[in-house]
Amino acid sequence: MNSLNHVAIIMDGNGRWGLKNYKSRNKGHRAGLDTVEKIIKTSIEQKIKYLTLFAFSTENWRRPKSEINYLFNLLENFLKIKLKKFHKNNIKLKILGDKKFSKELNNLLLKSEKITKKNNLLQVNLALNYGSKKEIVRAINKLNDKKLNITEKNISDFLYTKNIPDPDMLIRTGKTTRLSNFLLWQISYTEIFFSKKLWPDFQEEDFIKMINKFKKIKRNFGEI
Repeated sequence: MNSLNHVAIIMDGNGRWGLKNYKSRNKGHRAGLDTVEKIIKTSIEQKIKYLTLFAFSTENWRRPKSEINYLFNLLENFLKIKLKKFHKNNIKLKILGDKKFSKELNNLLLKSEKITKKNNLLQVNLALNYGSKKEIVRAINKLNDKKLNITEKNISDFLYTKNIPDPDMLIRTGKTTRLSNFLLWQISYTEIFFSKKLWPDFQEEDFIKMINKFKKIKRNFGEI
């Protein structure tokens, strides 16, 4: 039976769920936070050590400004309310991506990382303003600046995910079957699961079913 150390999730479908149920994309983003909390709780129960959530991509800047502002306000309020609880529950928060947000949000993200940096029950990685292609280019540029050889190990050492094991399992909700520029380097041997459910409808039992299926997969890593 496979051990499961790191799960990455593309949380797709918030906007569509909001339009379907409330004629408001923002309502969907708010509902998606409830699912985030459920999945964090289940990850701890399943003894998963790393959970990476794709929260905002470099391409998401193309969305309407009003929706972007709502998303960042939602994130700020969520962290302000939940940070103490995360710290108390021994959860570590780490941001993957370029922190190019408002001064208040940047400070809050840095504070969240600093306060929780020694926690070790579960590490939650929030991919914010994240794009995998830019991440890889950034790593190669840093290697060139330091005049280091371009090797697989050196590239990995300059990614946002340095010292984080590659995901064992990737989940994407929302009926869409693509990777959307997420962790392209890191998921070369990751088992990928797609769910037709929109993210706010994704429940603990859906997550556990995928985990149980993952544990039974024969993983060869190139061998027979």
